[in-house]
Parts: sequence; C-alpha cells; structure tokens
Amino acid sequence: MTDKDGFGPITRNRRRATITSAKSETVKLRNGATAAASDLKSGPKARESLSKNLQINEDSKQKCDRYDKMSCHKLQESMLSSASSFKNYRGILNWCVVMLVLSNARLFLENLLRYGILVDPIQVVSLFLKDPYSWPAACLVIVSNVFILVALYTERKLAMGSFSEKVGLLIYIFNLTIILCFPMAVVLKLPSITPVGGAFSLGVYTILFLKLYSYKDVNRWCRERTQAKARSLSRSLSCPSSPSASSTMQSHVSYPGNLSLRDMYFFVCAPTLCYELNFPRSESIRMGFLLRRLFEMLLLTQLLVGLTQQWIVPVIRSSMKPLQEMDYSRMTERLLRLAVPNHLIWLIFFYWFFHSSMNFVAELLRFGDREFYRDWWNSETITYFWQNWNIPVHKWCLRHFYKPLLRRGAGKLLSQSAVFFASAFFHEYLVSVPLRMFRLWAFMGMMAQLPLAWFVARFLRGNYGNAAVWLSLIIGQPIAVLMYVHDYYVTHCQDDPAIAEDL
Repeated sequence: MTDKDGFGPITRNRRRATITSAKSETVKLRNGATAAASDLKSGPKARESLSKNLQINEDSKQKCDRYDKMSCHKLQESMLSSASSFKNYRGILNWCVVMLVLSNARLFLENLLRYGILVDPIQVVSLFLKDPYSWPAACLVIVSNVFILVALYTERKLAMGSFSEKVGLLIYIFNLTIILCFPMAVVLKLPSITPVGGAFSLGVYTILFLKLYSYKDVNRWCRERTQAKARSLSRSLSCPSSPSASSTMQSHVSYPGNLSLRDMYFFVCAPTLCYELNFPRSESIRMGFLLRRLFEMLLLTQLLVGLTQQWIVPVIRSSMKPLQEMDYSRMTERLLRLAVPNHLIWLIFFYWFFHSSMNFVAELLRFGDREFYRDWWNSETITYFWQNWNIPVHKWCLRHFYKPLLRRGAGKLLSQSAVFFASAFFHEYLVSVPLRMFRLWAFMGMMAQLPLAWFVARFLRGNYGNAAVWLSLIIGQPIAVLMYVHDYYVTHCQDDPAIAEDL
C-alpha cells in the first residue's frame, strides 16, 4: 500500500503533464482543433484526435487553394488606360515601322510605274556647273581666304598694341560686312553661278562669318582678362605639332600664343562655330570609325540625289498647274504628296550632315567635342527643338548673341525674338539670293515659329506637344518648298516653252 500510495502522485503528475502538452500543441491548430483537444482525457485519444484535426485542416487548405486557382479576376486597369503602369509598346513601334515601310514601298512602286526611272547621276553635275570649264562657285570659296587672313592680321596687331580697340572693331565691322555682301553681289550679278552652287558658296561664307565673329569675341575677352599687350608670338598648339622635349610644357595655349596661321585654319576647318584657345582633342584617329563615316557620306549622297530626282521633282512639276489655277483641293493633295518624300530627305540630310560628315571631319582633326545634336526628336515644345537639333548654331547664338543681349539689359522675350529674327534673316539669305528672287517665305516661316512656340508651350503638353513639333516639320517645309518653286518658275521659267511644256 505504501508503494502504491508513494507512486500515486507521480503518476498523476505525469498524466497532467501529458494532457497539458497535448493542449499546448492544439493551440497551434485552426478551425476548432483547440476546442476539440480540450475535451480529451487520455494521451492516446488526444493523439488520435489531433491527427484527425490535422487531416481536416489539410483538406480544407487544399480546398481553399483549389478555389484560389479557380479564381480568374482581380483589381486591375486596362493596359492602354492612362492609369495603367504598362509602358512596353515595342510591338506597336515595330508595327508602325512595318506600316511605314509598306506604305512608302507602295508609293515608290507607283512612282516607278508612272514616271519610270528618272535617276541620272550625270545630271547632278549640271546643278553645280553650267560650263565644265568655269567654276565660279569654287573660285568664290577660294577668295574667302582673304577675309580669314584679314581677321588674323587684325588680331595680331591688336595683341601687339599697334591697333586700338576702336580701330580693330571698325576693321572687323568692315570685314564681316564684306563677307556677307561680297558673295551675294557675285551670285546676283554672275549668271554662270547655278542656284545650287550659289547656295553652297553662300553657306560657306555664312559659316565663316559666324566663326570670325566668335574669333573676334574670344580674343577680345582674352585681352580684357589679361590686359597684356604681348609683342612676341609663340607657336599655337591647338593643332598637334612634332613631338619635342618642351611639348609637355606647351600643351596649354595662352593668349596671344593662339594667333598663328595653323591655329586659325584649324578653327576654320573644325566642326564648330565657337572659338576656343584649347579645344578638347581625341588621342588618335580611329580608321575604322573614319571609313564608316566616309561610306555613309557617299551612300547617303547618292540616296539623296536619287530620291530628289525620282520622287521630289515629279511631284513639284505636277504641282505647278494647281498653284497657277489656285485649285485649293489639288494644291492640298500635292502638298500632302510632297510632305512624305520631303521629310524623308530632310531626315537623311540631317544624318548625313550632323552625324556622318561632322563626325568625319572631327575624327580627321581629332576634334573631341562630338555633341552636334541632342534628342530633338523627343521635343515637346518648339523651343526645345530649336535648342537641340543644331548644337553648333545653338551654342553660338547662346554665347555670342543671346547672353550679350541679356547683359546689356534686354529681356528674355526680346532676346529670344532677336535670335529668331537673326535666324530668319540667314534662312532667307541662303534661299533667296541663290534663287535670285526675294519672296520672304523662309523669313516668315522662321518668324512664325514664335507664336507657334508660344501656342505649343501654353496649350499642348507631353505627347501632344511632340506631335505638334513633328507636324510643323512635316507640313511646314513642303509649303515653303512649293512657294519658292512656284515663284521661281513664274520668275525664270514661264517664258521658256520647253520648260513650260515639261512642267
């Protein structure tokens, strides 16, 4: 009895511990397992009940999972909705490219069936020369070296103190004025210069005008900064020279060491309009890059000529009669027919000039700054387009025209208007003078950019603004082309029976 009484409390304690542990395990169960386990009185029964509850819970969980898998709806927006975060439209872009290629292929095939093959590379020579033994445009470009030497001579005299600032300014005014007036007079008075040859020579003189104006300003800033009147000139190293022991000491050019013939002609040939004493330079010439740019230049030149002869000329010829009769419906149809090839040629010309040609020259001269354009195709305003599609001109306008006007007290709106006015003047200068007629279509087209820029910035945003920029480029240019071609025909070709019959 004593032994049984002695082991009695121990047995009861173990039984309580077993029941307590079973209860603690059932706390972790779901769906009523805790309440069922609390009614158990023995260990085997508790384990059996726990296994049954676990099986029930597993079955209910599987049923819930099957229900979730069967569910096919959730809270979400449509992909094309503005509230959706979906942004991958690569397939739609590819579709647009395919549709563009197919539509233009149809137009090209229609053009071939209607007009035949009109491409004639030999005919291109007649656009530049009337007489193969007379090269007036090339001679006009060669004469431009006189104005370059006058500018260099003037700067040397100013650096040595032989000329005062007022005398140097008067010489520059005279030199820069002659740069614009002399080629204009030659083109207008010399019938042997063709419109294309005249436009090329005037373009060269316009670039030279902007370069020498920048050359004048930068050297004047150097004199104002140093207040030194050096009388001896050191060799300029803006262009690389033969290596020497002192080359590391002379790597940085300072005023007036930059006033050398080699430095001047490096700047004249460099693909920039803004002068600096020390241009960024690349380490070496990459022959692979240079040959690729040369190949692009040759290929795109042939493509430009072929598209112009095969596509642009027939459309322009068929547009003369509707313009003369003022048939607005047919004029609109001809305008839309001209818009696509004209815009395509403009895009090809942009790549040919700003990427292939300027990178070719920059690589040849080891010119380091290759930012000739920015992402103008993403322009959401007219102002952004004009600031980013032609970076050399934009830098020149900002550095030598816009900021000086602000420093003199002019407001931003007046300064911007002045920049557009100067740009409109040069556009008209480069078009009207070679055509030997003054109609101001290019001038008015550029000045119309001011109200258009205000309207787009005020009322159109984002993609709508970008679409407005593209629309102005696609439609605006062919309007000016048709106006000038019509006026040129009326002025120069209407009395010629052969030309009138062709048109």
